[in-house]
Amino acid sequence: MWTKLVPVTALIASVALTGGTAYAAPTTPVGGEALGSRGLVAPAGVKKPPKSKATSYVIADADTGEVLAAKDPHGRYLPASTLKTLTALTLIQKLDKNRKVRPSHNACNQEGSAVGLTPKVTYKIDDLFKALMMSSGNDAAMALAEANGSLAQTMSDMNAEAKRLQANDTVAKTPSGLDKPGQSSSAYDLALIARAGLANPDFRRYISTKTAKFPAPKGYYEISNHNKLLWRYNGMVGVKNGWTSKAQASFVGAATRGGHTVVVSIMRHEGGFWDEVTQLLDWGFSVRGKVTPVGRLVDPLPASALAAPQPSATPGAPSASASPAGSVTPAVQPPLLDTAASKQTDSTKTVGSLVIGGGLLFGLIWLGYGIRRKRGRSRT
Repeated sequence: MWTKLVPVTALIASVALTGGTAYAAPTTPVGGEALGSRGLVAPAGVKKPPKSKATSYVIADADTGEVLAAKDPHGRYLPASTLKTLTALTLIQKLDKNRKVRPSHNACNQEGSAVGLTPKVTYKIDDLFKALMMSSGNDAAMALAEANGSLAQTMSDMNAEAKRLQANDTVAKTPSGLDKPGQSSSAYDLALIARAGLANPDFRRYISTKTAKFPAPKGYYEISNHNKLLWRYNGMVGVKNGWTSKAQASFVGAATRGGHTVVVSIMRHEGGFWDEVTQLLDWGFSVRGKVTPVGRLVDPLPASALAAPQPSATPGAPSASASPAGSVTPAVQPPLLDTAASKQTDSTKTVGSLVIGGGLLFGLIWLGYGIRRKRGRSRT
């Protein structure tokens, strides 16, 4: 009797996951099959990458997009201030760098790292981007978000940009990277975002600036870049580091030597990672162009794909449109979160599906119960 009810149970599980639409989750990770591994993925025929205490990392050729080695590349973790790379990439394209804004009290009072904004000063957008990417100013992040219209608008824009880049492990909840339930990224996505940023001249200028004058109520004061490798590593272009007590240390950086650029991203490191990143970069330069890549950093989606009309579907159900080759649909991707905070899902994206799925789920359970009763009676 119970064996014959298994198909109904399986269908119920399918409905519960997809909101009423029969759907098989894609299994190919973005960038290639091998990048679905939770362990080390390295090319054959060469010495393995240096050991790192990072839970997750990616070493990639930024010019070709080839992933040279990785460890748990799609594992989802709290990104801390490395999420500011997505904030910058998103808003540089939307805000006039010569525009002047006066920050709100809310922006000036953000917790954590700050550049020291005050409502008494009017700042150029260009200065706020320097504060964001050099001094990791959470106050600058909020000021830029508000300059973009509102915090809600900025979060929508950032998540749309992540979707365009196929950074499907990334869910942005704050413009600063301050921890918030449901926020996540991955070493793969950080490398992907950094690679896109390097193609933008303003982004590249902000991340590579070592020191700059910053406006004060009376005159200026000097700010410096938090990326220590700008002073230590030959050819370092820069990008971003981050840390919170829950996320631990994270970093994504790029360096150029001999006309070639290598990017390294790490997540969930206990700290003191600068020497390890140096060694990972050295390894990347030593093997690039000589080994078979273990995957690739995919290109952004074309505008036509983003603007394509979606096929009609049951209200609240996931879109039935095909995912791009090698991509993973965020709504049904199996979670790879390793921390308690990052295991929380984005309920605002799933509530519609749960309403529809819940109704169908109840109907199917009732159907199964009726079948069971009917068969039970025929056996007595």
